[in-house]
Amino acid sequence: MTEEHGAAPARVVVADDQTVVREGIVMLLGLLPGIEVVGAAADGYEAVRLVAELDPDVVLMDLRMPRCDGAEATRRIRSEYPRTQVVVLTTFGDDESLFPALKAGARGYLTKDATGDEIVRAVRSVLSGDAGFSPRIQRRLLERLTEPEVTVPAQETPDGLTLRETEVLVLIAEGLSNQEIARRLQVSTATVKTHINNLFAKTGLKGRAQAVRYAFGKGLVRPPGG
Repeated sequence: MTEEHGAAPARVVVADDQTVVREGIVMLLGLLPGIEVVGAAADGYEAVRLVAELDPDVVLMDLRMPRCDGAEATRRIRSEYPRTQVVVLTTFGDDESLFPALKAGARGYLTKDATGDEIVRAVRSVLSGDAGFSPRIQRRLLERLTEPEVTVPAQETPDGLTLRETEVLVLIAEGLSNQEIARRLQVSTATVKTHINNLFAKTGLKGRAQAVRYAFGKGLVRPPGG
């Protein structure tokens, strides 16, 4: 483990599919106190192999990589080599990237605008048993904990809609924009648009005003004061 004073440096493997980025991270880490880079991987498969071979303390893991992405590599590492901790270091801070990585076992999550000091703190935190998140990610986690859940009435969804399409319909009826729906459901705006297109096709609706009337008519949303 890495300590503030006198202990051996944390042994780190870097995993990133972009050569220039990977080499830049390795160079940066070489300048940071308390960190020793022992290997670098170009994808998730190689990251798992290097963990088996080198037994590092921490893997700094990119997420969007070919063959085996960072979330899957994290899951394998935490399952097969639980002594090694994983800190995600990625461009993406959206929910569709964040939560699968955490569910896979990552103990830290940083975006690539993190400073050297933030990386060192995250590495030290996960090795001491704590979590290592950037301030932005910490805020998102707190927001997620305080967001109200979307509830769909306990009945069959109408016209063959899936549960998620019905949730989107309810939120449309509540007046939320596509961006607000995306934040509420922790998905991308593009995913919300896909759900809307699907539910419009299934129901024959032509716009949001019709969707609101449809949702009230099906009893999915109660009128104000009702």
